[in-house]
Amino acid sequence: MSIRQHFEREIEKLQADVLLLGSMVEKAILDSVDILQRRDLDAARQLVADDRLINEKRLAIEDNCLALIAMQQPMASDLRTLASILEIATELERMGDYGKGIARITLMLADEPLTFPLHDIDLMGRKACNMLRRALDAFNRRDVQAARTLPAEDDEVDALYVRTQNRLISSIVADPRTIDQAMRLLWVAHNLERAADRVTNICERTVFTITGRMIELDVLDSAQSSPG
Repeated sequence: MSIRQHFEREIEKLQADVLLLGSMVEKAILDSVDILQRRDLDAARQLVADDRLINEKRLAIEDNCLALIAMQQPMASDLRTLASILEIATELERMGDYGKGIARITLMLADEPLTFPLHDIDLMGRKACNMLRRALDAFNRRDVQAARTLPAEDDEVDALYVRTQNRLISSIVADPRTIDQAMRLLWVAHNLERAADRVTNICERTVFTITGRMIELDVLDSAQSSPG
């Protein structure tokens, strides 16, 4: 096997590790919302503890990327790929933190009866994770078109967040005794909204990997949709 073939194989392994990390993060986010709905405190504690596995995986990816840069002489396109893998792994680790944060909120709520329906929060989690899965697939396949168009779907998550926020505020106004629970559920919704935002960052890194240009896709989408 030539040096170049070995290098390409190592990059393929790193990309596979990114996909694995992504699946771990997706599971953490979906599980965190499900645990909140079921009020499963034991599962919440386990999810918080298991976050270390996500952190360890991200650090392993980082170490392998840096070792590959140090031992090889990557070309510009290779460096873009490795830089993007480093950045995407960081985004994924932070998204995992959002799942851990939701599990901690479940522990704070304990057995307190929920006074607010979680349908929109559940939908936010599912939409954010669906976006994440497709964003990582676009990175793996080097699909620049998918990476450029996917962030527009973040508007749906934003709309659900605003609706959840308004309903929680209305709940507080109607009954100030709900303020503690409402604020905790608002933080759950905020975590999911931020998770979807980080998908846009992953898409931007995919475009950068392919084209060498770093573009703010949410800004680009806004400019394209503005009249005149």
